[in-house]
Amino acid sequence: MGRVLRKFLDDPAKPQYGFDLMRATALASGTLYVILARLERAGWLSSEQEDIDPVVTGRPARRLYRLTPDGAQAAHLGLAELSDELRPPSRLRPFLRPRVSES
Repeated sequence: MGRVLRKFLDDPAKPQYGFDLMRATALASGTLYVILARLERAGWLSSEQEDIDPVVTGRPARRLYRLTPDGAQAAHLGLAELSDELRPPSRLRPFLRPRVSES
């Protein structure tokens, strides 16, 4: 989920669509769309169908996802907490070398 949130936080105002998110995050569609659905249910994302004429554009309309203001705040906090959890302890024990006896 962190990769998806980071992609949205790159430009919070920019709408994102599934295929672009799949390429950017290297997630399979089955994984990505589950994440998007969870984030939308949680209120972190909103989505809407692209308003285009498929005949004129030569492709079907995409579903566009946007980070909500609450979602942006929660994503920043969540990624900061994750970063803190992954950071090694500030006071690591010094590496002790085994003593070699000189006999």
